[in-house]
Amino acid sequence: MDLKFNSSRKYISITVPSKTQAMSPHIKSIDDIVVLGINLSRFNKLTQFFICVAGVLVFYLIYGYIQELIFSVEGFKPYGWYLTLVQFAFYSIFGLIELQLIQDKRRRIPGKTYMIIAFLTVGTMGLSNTSLGYLNYPTQVIFKCCKLIPVMLGGVFIQGKHYNVADVCAALCMSLGLIWFTLADSTVAPNFNLTGVILISLALCADAVIGNVQEKAMKLHNASNSEMVLYSYSIGFVYILLGLTCTSGLGPAVTFCSKDPVRTYGYAFLFSLTGYFGISFVLALIKIFGALFAVTVTTGRKGMTIVLSFIFFAKPFTFQYVWSGLLVVLGIFLNVYSKNMDKIRLPSLYDVINKTVEVRRSGTLAQTV
Repeated sequence: MDLKFNSSRKYISITVPSKTQAMSPHIKSIDDIVVLGINLSRFNKLTQFFICVAGVLVFYLIYGYIQELIFSVEGFKPYGWYLTLVQFAFYSIFGLIELQLIQDKRRRIPGKTYMIIAFLTVGTMGLSNTSLGYLNYPTQVIFKCCKLIPVMLGGVFIQGKHYNVADVCAALCMSLGLIWFTLADSTVAPNFNLTGVILISLALCADAVIGNVQEKAMKLHNASNSEMVLYSYSIGFVYILLGLTCTSGLGPAVTFCSKDPVRTYGYAFLFSLTGYFGISFVLALIKIFGALFAVTVTTGRKGMTIVLSFIFFAKPFTFQYVWSGLLVVLGIFLNVYSKNMDKIRLPSLYDVINKTVEVRRSGTLAQTV
């Protein structure tokens, strides 16, 4: 269809292509979800789910192993923030490379939003890495397993979501399991420090907010995973660099790592590479299935990481770890169950409270009559 306006000085032509005409590659790529060169939009939901879950499990299991391996290097524990700085630098490079390989290179999410996301990313990853200087790795991981709790709170306050009874029960199971696991760790671990608990708790709070903010921003602006990674981690790199420079923590870290660059920077590169691949699949999960579902998958991965940690790295052990871990697993199961049993349509906590109030009111009215 053509619309033309012609005069002695102006000529306007607007052309709308018919359905049979091919759209430009740029327009086609708007709704595509591409992860590491794989266009997930070509597959059905079930296939997308299995690809994303497989990517998360494979790359993040290696990521967790290398992370504990880095902190097993003698003298490295005080330099968790520097590891995060190197990690953010690698993530920015990887994101820039991937962004150059896709057709749409425009930044869709506003810069102010990225500054907030970058700050939250620095908080969750920096505090998480630093907490390993004070906690055993399984304790840090079990805290991460309970990220569902703050994510649910963030979903309520940020996106106005309502969760059903099973989700609330899952959160309660995870909370009890987390408390029990922490008490066990404080009993058997000689290097247990409350500072580590505070750090990882703050990291979880930031992680809860960032998942919901990322989901909202990616759906609202239809941004690609590579764009999200590039801008959030490059801005976060600047934040950490300024922080280390102001606190004089950059020099000692560089000096220490330069003594054994193969183990420190080599491990950091593999750590960042597997983490980047993993976060790409996590962002795809967030974009396709939502933040809460992505957290459920990554939580299951963390449970497997705990088992591998006890197998590959020597550390104190008590069966209280097992019982508390099973309680957390029960919470995960309840959450997965609620997300896959749509036909049952369990009532939300909000509906249960309203129904209880109505029953009480009707009972009071009956007694009055």
